[in-house]
Amino acid sequence: MPGCSGRKVKVFQKNLERKMAGHSKWANIKHRKERQDAKKGKIFTKWIRELTVAARQGGGDPGSNPRLRLALDKALGANMTRDTIDRAVARGVGASDGDDVEELGYEGYGPGGVAVMVETMTDNRNRTAAAVRHAFTKCGGNLGTDGSVAYLFDRKGQISFAAGVDEDSLIEAAMEADADDVVTNDDGSIDVFTSFSGFYAVRNALEAAGFKAADAEIVMLPTTSAVLDLETAEKVLKLIDMLEDLDDVQNVYSNAEIPDEVMEQLG
Repeated sequence: MPGCSGRKVKVFQKNLERKMAGHSKWANIKHRKERQDAKKGKIFTKWIRELTVAARQGGGDPGSNPRLRLALDKALGANMTRDTIDRAVARGVGASDGDDVEELGYEGYGPGGVAVMVETMTDNRNRTAAAVRHAFTKCGGNLGTDGSVAYLFDRKGQISFAAGVDEDSLIEAAMEADADDVVTNDDGSIDVFTSFSGFYAVRNALEAAGFKAADAEIVMLPTTSAVLDLETAEKVLKLIDMLEDLDDVQNVYSNAEIPDEVMEQLG
């Protein structure tokens, strides 16, 4: 989960204020999530489901379906074969048989009052709801109702660039594309944040300007954070791990903030 690795101050925002709450925390959540995905071998399952749902909602042409194009890029980046991708898309547009997959979200509170949001894709909502509820209960949390914690998060686009990209040129291009924020990390990588509605337009504009993203995705950024001590952090991480281990879970977000000194104790 979080554990803030530092961030440089090279930031802009359209209203010229710096409101970065949640950004550095999200970066560490994402990096930990990527390691968790790799450990469990869930990446293929995750992107097969995303391809299917994206194709069902917006059609099978990535040229006219930005969500499908993003999923396609992710799947190819994970070394998924074209045959597997094509079958997932065909399932989404109804060209093949298969159980319907639907998107469901769950909200609740973890140990220490940490807000947790869970995004799932499932072909059996009863199974998924029971599994998510069990994880919350077992780890000392409570599954809430729709809207119980969603107000604590903003849905944003995050476009990431590897170290070595021309920082000033990227910032200028991002501003022209109407991005919200640009953040340079300590390792030299750069994250461009956008509104949810403007994500694809900004991504396309930066690509047209010659900037190739290392990663791009829609994320939930917390607007406030809950700073955790060692004991609570251990409990929260146990809950996150248990949720991420569920086959139907796509993403888990929280507003937990684990100080560097606590992260060091956690190892």
